Amino acid sequence: MDEPVETDLVNPGRRRVLAGMLTAYTASLIPWALAAPVANPSEGVFLALSAILVGEKALDAALGNRLHPALVTASPRFDADAQALLTLIDSQHIDPAKLQATLDASRSPLAALPRTIMRAWCLGFVDDGDTVQCLAYEDALDAVFVSDVLKPPTYAYGPYGSWSKPPATKGNGDA
Repeated sequence: MDEPVETDLVNPGRRRVLAGMLTAYTASLIPWALAAPVANPSEGVFLALSAILVGEKALDAALGNRLHPALVTASPRFDADAQALLTLIDSQHIDPAKLQATLDASRSPLAALPRTIMRAWCLGFVDDGDTVQCLAYEDALDAVFVSDVLKPPTYAYGPYGSWSKPPATKGNGDA
């Protein structure tokens, strides 16, 4: 008796089920990810990947809403690359602490992506090669992580232009 041969190798229903299972599994790695509201699946991938890279359970949603569109504008392949990196982390169970070294060692085309995402979250800017867009300063993670001890200034201490004058030095009568 002849067995039926599947002529359609790409089954959209199967793809949706597999994508749903991947999303559910990834969300189980980051249980709080389901509680964060997202506008679309690509933003959810960005936030999940960001949480893995940054190592924080809760990220500033408002800052994430500014960073994601800027990253997509800077790199039109950003969403596809972010999905590919999240899938790679999930499929190979890569330890986030070893992710960059693993990507660099394999000369992956995704190797620059973790640095780009970390730069956006930690320094608050997105660079598209020609221009740099500053999206955060005091809300960037480099300031947030030390905010219990240090308070980064959000303004200049003095009149306009005072930062351009060289500081006074001892011994020349200025100080």
